[in-house]
Amino acid sequence: MMVTPPLRKQYLEIKGRYRDALLLFRIGDFYEAFDDDARVLARELDIVLTTKPMGKHLRVPLAGIPHQSLDRYLAILIARGYRVAICEQLEEAPAKGKRLIARDVVRVVTPGTVIEPGLLQSKTNNYLAAYVTDGKRVGLAHADVSTGDFAATEVDVAEALGELQRIAPAETLVARDQPIDQSQVPGFITRIGEELFEEEHARQALLEHFGARTLAPFGLEAQPLAVRAAGAIIAYLREMRSIAIGHLTRLRSYETESFMTLDQQTVRALEIFESDAPAGTLLAALDRTRTPMGGRLLRRWLRQPLLDLAEIVRRQEHVRWFYERREAREEIVSALGGVHDLERLSARARSASVTPIELLSLAQSLEAIPRVRAVLQRDRRHLGALLAALPDCQRVIDAIRATISDEILQAGRGPIIRDGVSEELDRLRTLLRDGRRYLSELEERERARTGIKSLRVGYNKVFGYYIEVTRPNLHLVPEDYARKQTLVNAERFITLELKEHETLVVRAEERIRELEESLFRRLCGEIAQRRDEILAAARTLAYLDVIVSLAEVAVEWGYTCPRVNESASLRIRGGRHPVLERRLGRERFVANDLHLGGDGPRIVLLTGPNMSGKTTYMRQAALIVLLAQIGSFVPAAEAEIGLCDRIFTRAGLYDRIGSGESTFMTEMIETAHILHHASSRSLVLFDELGRGTSTYDGLSVARAVLEYIHNHPQLGCRTLFATHYHELTELESVLPRLENFHVEIAEREGELIFLYRVIPGRAERSYGVYAAKLAGLPPPIVRRARELLGEYEDGARKGPAAHMRGTIRPDLIDKLLALDLDSLSPVEALMKLYELQREAVLEAGKGRRAAK
Repeated sequence: MMVTPPLRKQYLEIKGRYRDALLLFRIGDFYEAFDDDARVLARELDIVLTTKPMGKHLRVPLAGIPHQSLDRYLAILIARGYRVAICEQLEEAPAKGKRLIARDVVRVVTPGTVIEPGLLQSKTNNYLAAYVTDGKRVGLAHADVSTGDFAATEVDVAEALGELQRIAPAETLVARDQPIDQSQVPGFITRIGEELFEEEHARQALLEHFGARTLAPFGLEAQPLAVRAAGAIIAYLREMRSIAIGHLTRLRSYETESFMTLDQQTVRALEIFESDAPAGTLLAALDRTRTPMGGRLLRRWLRQPLLDLAEIVRRQEHVRWFYERREAREEIVSALGGVHDLERLSARARSASVTPIELLSLAQSLEAIPRVRAVLQRDRRHLGALLAALPDCQRVIDAIRATISDEILQAGRGPIIRDGVSEELDRLRTLLRDGRRYLSELEERERARTGIKSLRVGYNKVFGYYIEVTRPNLHLVPEDYARKQTLVNAERFITLELKEHETLVVRAEERIRELEESLFRRLCGEIAQRRDEILAAARTLAYLDVIVSLAEVAVEWGYTCPRVNESASLRIRGGRHPVLERRLGRERFVANDLHLGGDGPRIVLLTGPNMSGKTTYMRQAALIVLLAQIGSFVPAAEAEIGLCDRIFTRAGLYDRIGSGESTFMTEMIETAHILHHASSRSLVLFDELGRGTSTYDGLSVARAVLEYIHNHPQLGCRTLFATHYHELTELESVLPRLENFHVEIAEREGELIFLYRVIPGRAERSYGVYAAKLAGLPPPIVRRARELLGEYEDGARKGPAAHMRGTIRPDLIDKLLALDLDSLSPVEALMKLYELQREAVLEAGKGRRAAK
């Protein structure tokens, strides 16, 4: 019968409790993985897979990593969605009479529970989210355990995935039996037990965590689904043994109705956070923030433009204040340059996982506050609220400076705790310093006593203190020397006096470590008690960081303060694209005007050649609206923005291959989503709707959509509609709130000159063949395309009736007479006409072939 060794038993017992995680099992200086975990580790980290003997006739797969490299390898595993259980040695040596070191899992790291600085992006939140639904409503909660940000809400089912996409969590918790469209959820999905989402279980988890009797202070009493989601996060963090659970000291509820909605398609199309071009995002164009907190806040503002007019105006006033005062901007920028991540540093201090150097960084960061306050004090009328919201945090600074030694910052090593903090610590340090002098004196004394001039007193970590005598002098060694170690050319000895000194030193060193650790933890506890004060300072500094960043951009690029109001008007004079103008330069970018809503058209039908700037024109309008509603100045000579509740975009041709949806089906699904969710306060951008199918199908759908938006009593959203269907320009004569605009071009000697000016009227041609030429198609193809274009255009001018030879098929007449015109809607009537026209065209084609 095979006997399982104790180490193998210990491993299997611990692994049995963490079957769904990779177990990193600490053995000495390595974290080791066995069995299937070893195979995964070797494959994912590209390290050697070997074997380890685990008893007689048993070798198991083994892969390991050095303990000092944990963070580097952990980053790879977490980025690939693995859960990693860290199993540590709980003692330096086995207890007396034991052969096995005690070990256990100290925490489980998942994509949403990371707190290590090296695994986090400084200017991006790392959210753990939870999702639960009753079929009609959805409870959503999200927490960044590295900063302490924790929030929950309830939304309609139709809005839930959009809100999850806005949050962009690294990991989302979902009950095992809960259906969810995984392709629409950012990050990784973790399935957990349904019991963690049960309302009573979740409520109790929250009450215990916050030490509260009721959830009323958190605004969740009337939101049971939000309670279930938030409680599941707390329960999950407990299961993961996450030390970061203590970072969650506040929970806020929020309403999505307070913010403009930006779905993932719009965020992608407007290139707010991601772009194929280097530095081609709106975020990159705006981000001059100096602190990690400011960078994260700017991201949140861009994901949640405001619908609160008062708050928009408040932000505008603060941007204007710094916009007009260069010296104040420079002073704030200079002060913030020395501010580190107050949110994450204070969180790590609370859990005592911070380093002494990080605590000095925390103190240094807080020491910037007086400089910031001095600027705010110059205008209490405009900046008084910010001044009141910025505590000086002097007690935290004093506690750190009075406790942590500056030597560790200067040399990277040395004592952690300052002299003068603890009498016992000072006494022990003096003992050690005197001990070094004692060893020097002992060496001189023993040389004199023995006559051995080369005698040396030394120390190493393995053998401790010793007296070393070279072989030629061994005959001079006194009788009270006890042999300790034999070397090739020398012998090492110990004496009773030296042994007593060694014992004294070892005990002093151990006690110094204990005292330093105790004093350090006490300091962390003091900081934890004042964490709310630090977080208040962090929020105000982050706000100022973003405001000053927006002011700097406005000054450099000539932005102006827009008038934001409750009207339905969107007026932009001299509008520019905030990203593209940087690439081209201010002098080369052509600014344009736009007037939508109010006393202007509700729909602008935009025509013009490819590459003439139609898409830029539409997207710059959307970005100007977005910037206005985060409180920023905008790239325009003048702007009036009626509050916009949502921005929608339908642009580009692509397939959702994984879901089996074609290009055209994807386009129609996104169009349907827009039409079902847009309101009269929305801004909608349609770019080439209907291009994924036949000409007549696409034209019919495009026209029907335009008529629906124009005529639907609950819709009437502000719409920019770019198209190459020139037939649609005729709608201007029948839809009073639709106007034609086109991008101006000039033709010289057969070459097009793009002027990039948008003016009233319609474009006569699309110049697609010219675009093909610019793209580099072979000249024979371009020439043949021109010939064919001439033939097609000539046929279109003659029309299908030219081939009908004056006859109309009797069945077509019967179909016309059978139509109940009184019951048909305009859209249905239009579709019927297109059907009849298609039949006529097909009949004409038969006639032409018969004539030949």
